[in-house]
Amino acid sequence: MVLKRALDLFGAAILLLLLSPLFVLLCLLVALEDGWPVFYRRRVVGENGEFDAYKFRSMRQNADAILAADPVLKQEFERNFKLKHDPRVTTVGSALRKLSLDELPQLFNVLKGQMSLVGPRMISPPELEKYGSHKELLLTVKPGLTGYWQVNGRQKVGYDERVKMDLHYINNWSLAMDLKILFKTPYAVLKREGAY
Repeated sequence: MVLKRALDLFGAAILLLLLSPLFVLLCLLVALEDGWPVFYRRRVVGENGEFDAYKFRSMRQNADAILAADPVLKQEFERNFKLKHDPRVTTVGSALRKLSLDELPQLFNVLKGQMSLVGPRMISPPELEKYGSHKELLLTVKPGLTGYWQVNGRQKVGYDERVKMDLHYINNWSLAMDLKILFKTPYAVLKREGAY
């Protein structure tokens, strides 16, 4: 675990340094299309309780109102916590999601020790109930910027299968598994399968 944390710190710091020009460009693109703020804080759960995970904002500023006004969309969202054809997503936001660039600000969460480069999926407090009797196990580890689910299906698999993938990662974790997932992540991102 000490080596995992060292990898997190070193990896996040290097990536933030190398990607700083991209951060500036993405901030400008988000702001030009839909104004400020360019970052979105998603309330999620981790091993030390709830925290705000940072993302580039990919939805319109009135996203909550759009969802609340459409009962069918709201029901679909409450079932999967994701919408395949989401009318709230901006044009820039759609591109960011397909390439997983909206997740890059979570490198700051990794530096703060709230997340890891590799771990289970980041989930919101209401999603925790989907894990049933396994929710305490989920809260023993930090959520990951990438993970087993992200390189083995993403949105192509149902929620029950996502839960199984998270549990598989937690129960079989090793530093070698983390390194394998890290090496597979760029390929999974470039394939863009299951990304929306």
